Amino acid sequence: MSFETLGLGPELVSALHEQGIDTPTPVQAAAIPQALAGRDLIVSSQTGSGKTAAFMLPALERLSHHSGTGGRGVQVLVLAPTRELAMQVADATRDYSNHLKQLRVATVVGGMPYGAQIKSLARRVDVLVATPGRLIDHLQARRVNLSTVQALVLDEADRMLDMGFIEDIEAIVSRTPETRQTLLFSATLDGKVAHLTANLLRDPQRIEIAPTQKDHSNIQQHLLYADDGSHKRSLLDHLLRDPDLDQAIVFTATKHGADELAGHLSDQGFPVAALHGDMNQRQRTRTMELLQKGRVRVLVATDVAARGIDVQAISHVVNFDLPMQAEDYVHRIGRTGRAGRSGQAFTLAVPAERHKIRRIEHFIGHAIPAETIQGLEPKRAVRPTYKDHPRKARPQGSRPTTKTPWHKEGSAVENKSPWHKDSAAPRAKSPWQKDANAAGAKGRPARDSRPGKPNGKHGSAQQPHDNRRSAGRYPQQASY
Repeated sequence: MSFETLGLGPELVSALHEQGIDTPTPVQAAAIPQALAGRDLIVSSQTGSGKTAAFMLPALERLSHHSGTGGRGVQVLVLAPTRELAMQVADATRDYSNHLKQLRVATVVGGMPYGAQIKSLARRVDVLVATPGRLIDHLQARRVNLSTVQALVLDEADRMLDMGFIEDIEAIVSRTPETRQTLLFSATLDGKVAHLTANLLRDPQRIEIAPTQKDHSNIQQHLLYADDGSHKRSLLDHLLRDPDLDQAIVFTATKHGADELAGHLSDQGFPVAALHGDMNQRQRTRTMELLQKGRVRVLVATDVAARGIDVQAISHVVNFDLPMQAEDYVHRIGRTGRAGRSGQAFTLAVPAERHKIRRIEHFIGHAIPAETIQGLEPKRAVRPTYKDHPRKARPQGSRPTTKTPWHKEGSAVENKSPWHKDSAAPRAKSPWQKDANAAGAKGRPARDSRPGKPNGKHGSAQQPHDNRRSAGRYPQQASY
């Protein structure tokens, strides 16, 4: 299958060929013909699957027949949750439309000066890529007209809803014509997303692409244990000197750690840059431009870059520090192996972090192969953390509803555990428990047999204190 057979014109096909894109991905093959037919679409697809081209190429194809309409009206509106993603979509649009000379693309995002955005909106805009909050500001100031929108795209709709943009989205959509085409892309299609689609789309075609994030069959994953931080740096230095490495992202846990590690790698002669939340938008944009152009070979980043970076030349991802959440591991390694390419993902850990590795492995459903590098082996061997059939944890405070091996047929008590005993049966005494009378016969008084004190709360003999640890109630090897 080729892009020509999907219905795209020679201008777009030529631009794709110049970027080395000749074969459509599954989401592109499924979505482009339906979008060209004018259908509303609900598409479930993960990041890195080529979804930007899936919604932008058909929009550009339709615009190619009547671009240059004049005025301030927007023809295609794309809403994205973050400025990084919005800017990437805008850059991709410019690349795809390289041979559509009269088409104009504008970006309206938060964290950027208003002046340049106001200037771009004062001219004709064919494609507008925006974050909801900043677009609302321009709408309220009457700087943009959405009454001419032909196609509305909601990219990563689930993230926009999670970030609390639902009211902004509804306000923006109310400014667009009801005759528009709406394309919604989301990793999930339930909950809030399902409610949103019911209100915004007309008889939509549903497309679900099996996620590649959970298996990453095109990404080889490796686990390397280190003795300490110095050992981790030695392992990282070795990995970054791989002759097959094109570009790499190295993830750290903190902003300070990113700056410190980037400085260390720079001293070692690597073309490196840092990317984290303390950098202003101009610095972050400059860093991403250098990465896109290949002038930065190693990017040291915090998780601010885990979602959104889409650079096909990234061949290696290194988790120098483990992520806080297992889900972040999936997003991190997904920065390589983009658009169907293969990639390498390395995770560095110390033995004390075995529990974090186990959590990640159970989340992704398979073990990460533990490996060693000759000459850089750890001093301490670490046992495997993943089991093929891990036992499911029982919810706290609940009891099993099915019978377990210790349940007896015909038992009077349901869901008995090993410590449950028939109330009629006498409890077995442990060796350290003595009869109170026997204790007295040896010249040692029973625990509560003191002059002037009644035995027990109601004058009865009280059970010795050590009976709380009877073998009947607290078996030494109970299996929960």
